Amino acid sequence: MNTLADKIANTKLYCDSLTQYSRRKTIEVNIGDVPMGGANPIRVQSMTTIDTMDTLGSVEQTIRMVEAGCEYVRITAPSIKEAENLQNIKKELRARGYQVPLVADIHFTPNAAEVAARIVEKVRVNPGNYADKKRFETIDYTDAAYQAELERIREKFIPLVRICKEYGTAMRIGTNHGSLSDRIMSRYGDNPLGMVESALEFLRICEDENYYNIVLSMKSSNTQVMVQAYRLLVNRLNEGNFKAYPLHLGVTEAGEAEDGRIKSAVGIGTLLEDGLGDTVRVSLTEEPEFEAPVAQTMVNRYTTRKSHAVILPVEESPINPFVYERRTSQEIETLGGSQVPRVIADFSRIPLNDYKDLKSIGHFYLPEPDKWRMNDLGADFIYTGKNPVPFMLPMGLKEIQDVDVWEQSVEREKVLPLFTVNQWMHKKAAHSHLNFVKATLAEFSAEVLNNLKESSSVVLMLHTSNTHAMAELRRAFFVLIEAGVQAPVVVVRSYEAGSEDTLMIHAATDVGGLLIDGLGDGIMLSTELLPASSKEEFLSLAQFYNNTAFGILQAARTRMSKTEYISCPSCGRTLFDLQETTAMIRKRTDHLKGIKIGIMGCIVNGPGEMADADYGYVGSGKGKITLYKGKEVMKKFVSSEKAVDELIAIIREDGKWIEPEMVEK
Repeated sequence: MNTLADKIANTKLYCDSLTQYSRRKTIEVNIGDVPMGGANPIRVQSMTTIDTMDTLGSVEQTIRMVEAGCEYVRITAPSIKEAENLQNIKKELRARGYQVPLVADIHFTPNAAEVAARIVEKVRVNPGNYADKKRFETIDYTDAAYQAELERIREKFIPLVRICKEYGTAMRIGTNHGSLSDRIMSRYGDNPLGMVESALEFLRICEDENYYNIVLSMKSSNTQVMVQAYRLLVNRLNEGNFKAYPLHLGVTEAGEAEDGRIKSAVGIGTLLEDGLGDTVRVSLTEEPEFEAPVAQTMVNRYTTRKSHAVILPVEESPINPFVYERRTSQEIETLGGSQVPRVIADFSRIPLNDYKDLKSIGHFYLPEPDKWRMNDLGADFIYTGKNPVPFMLPMGLKEIQDVDVWEQSVEREKVLPLFTVNQWMHKKAAHSHLNFVKATLAEFSAEVLNNLKESSSVVLMLHTSNTHAMAELRRAFFVLIEAGVQAPVVVVRSYEAGSEDTLMIHAATDVGGLLIDGLGDGIMLSTELLPASSKEEFLSLAQFYNNTAFGILQAARTRMSKTEYISCPSCGRTLFDLQETTAMIRKRTDHLKGIKIGIMGCIVNGPGEMADADYGYVGSGKGKITLYKGKEVMKKFVSSEKAVDELIAIIREDGKWIEPEMVEK
């Protein structure tokens, strides 16, 4: 088997620049009257959830999606009858004055794709299941046998290519991490390389037929895998002298509410920061018209990004962008080294005078037993600036004060100082074990870097005011790596007032993009740019920031602090109410810290798309559920009324179940 390490020697950059924002230049792909790539803006799209045979329902939902900002609408076509009904849907939309390009979503059924390609403006095929059936088998292919398989695929795929070419229909070759074929898995492995090679096999067939109206995607529910796969795809396109095809960005089965938005932003935003991506689809377990505004919030950041402050270029990246490896740092108490990234809550803007104020960051004082309890989202540190806490903090929480306040403290060893770089370089006193130093890239002089390299007690609080924040912070990490500085680094980001969605998405992009590359030992979402507010409003914001910080760490897969639900966004194939079922499963299982549960509406999004889940709940027929442990089927055709209880029984038998009353809330 060819390993990823074998394939990435002497790699080139996957984007134009790691420091200067520049959108990747791609060919233009014609999709109806809304072209993609080239000089066109980044497009926003989504997918219907109505049964495709419900013509009027599909039309009405499509209209709601268009009015919410969708520029393309995807509709599932699992068989020929649904593919044929796309004509009725399209006809009714056009009669109502809606010219939105339609995209047929195809899995397993080449004949449905060939019908749809004559009707809609674009078809999406998954190379993992278009010509292959997944049996989770490992086969040792000889080169001759593998070539014979490629010829078989060519024979099945060429008719669709020729129809698309004849009708001017665009195509998305969309690889999904969880549905790689046994053939690809056997040769390349279950990794980004396998995802890329899966798409390139189909792309070569298209190019042999002189068909280039193509968009590519590399989707996964694991944000690290997703980002690495897109980067590797661009790298392979460049090295293989392929055309610069546009990219469709998305995190598969991101989930619902805040978790879905944060997870999508960590994956999609990381790529947008480096100029990759020509269309965005955010997959939320919500009504599809709610997805487009979230995607648009991500895209809007880059309309004026080129005007950012200059960042010195990176001649050679000191990290491998295709493999996750955490930056080496020294372990100072609970920060850096093998410790999980920590969360610092910023309370510097408002004095705290009551135990109950800490409830907002996951610490609860119980008066009767005179004890503290901490939930799974309990902050690790609290920054109070010039407003020291007047009461004793719980054991799991440490206070950071500005150094001038700390110097006046009678218990210096129990609280921690925060220095500016200048204060640190001219300090009169310091904590014996742990000192925080707030710094920017511009302050990394040779003298400062040498001091930091020699220090065994400094944790950097790295911040920036550059609008191209993630790139400047990443550049700062590169400077530290090249200088041999192993001080742990907490990433600090400040934002002006905005909607919760905007704050979540921006923070998840800026910090998550660093964590994806193994950069960062903690996170602090600062309140310094926010306007003054009442204490009640501030505590509410503190809770939101704290939850967002933990959500970012989880989405970047660097600290698992809560149950993760890998739920699909629903479509016309869905066999039960996904939103209601996800809520029901969450209610029964959300105390299982670190467990990943896949909730899939049908077998298409079953064992494949939830490949990253520990347990799975998959629709297998009307009112029937199939339950999984990893990729293994545990129980088939379970009645939906009993399925959640049966799922819990499987978790219990696996030794992973904890009774809710045993978990501290």
